[in-house]
Amino acid sequence: MTKLSESEIESALQGTPEWFELNGEIQRTYQFETFVDAMQFVNRVADVAEAQQHHPDILVRYNKVTLTLSTHDAGGITDKDFDLARHADGFCDAAAN
Repeated sequence: MTKLSESEIESALQGTPEWFELNGEIQRTYQFETFVDAMQFVNRVADVAEAQQHHPDILVRYNKVTLTLSTHDAGGITDKDFDLARHADGFCDAAAN
């Protein structure tokens, strides 16, 4: 997996609203109705992350979940990070409906 350039990252961020770059990683915080909803989201993300062998940093604060993504093997942000970000966004959208 190849590390993305700054312009590629900026372009990809336009397609992933609410995600932002921070210190060579991308990050987003999701907010849910309850702690249980937040944990169900975390479990769905964990299933995809394990299948892809691409594990995010996950911070849970009651009903808020922060995901931080980078590809350590590539030394920065790659397409793999944005793919997992889009999966997580889809899980969040499904929970909201």
